[in-house]
Amino acid sequence: MSKLRLLEDWYRQVWIEADLDAVDRYFAPRTGADGLMPDGQVGPEDFKALVPALLALVRNLDIRIDRSMEMGDWLWAQISVHALTAESMRPVTAAGQVMMRIEGGRITEAYNAFDFLTFFQQAGLLPEDAFLLLLSGERMG
Repeated sequence: MSKLRLLEDWYRQVWIEADLDAVDRYFAPRTGADGLMPDGQVGPEDFKALVPALLALVRNLDIRIDRSMEMGDWLWAQISVHALTAESMRPVTAAGQVMMRIEGGRITEAYNAFDFLTFFQQAGLLPEDAFLLLLSGERMG
């Protein structure tokens, strides 16, 4: 299986189908993903809590791999997330990137960057123009 196919299957099975048992099939033991939470790595058990929490906020989730590049054991992908908010059914679109090392058909390292600010703003959980408000020194909450 190609690295890109593995990533596509990960997004489909874990994020779209919410198959939390699949997390353990994709992640090598003791593997964590950096860049998703401010306090450190997200491991398999963390994903099993994170996925349902985020999926509760959206409907009709679609994750697209817009660009990708493979080099040796590494895969880099730029993704876009498209969904509707669970509460108001308004569209949500946000971008992200992932770089991962894959060995033996399993993820052994993962580094993520995702635009959670835009995601939560469009989901109605942050004020409109939250980024501009924060740039001006405005505090949230």
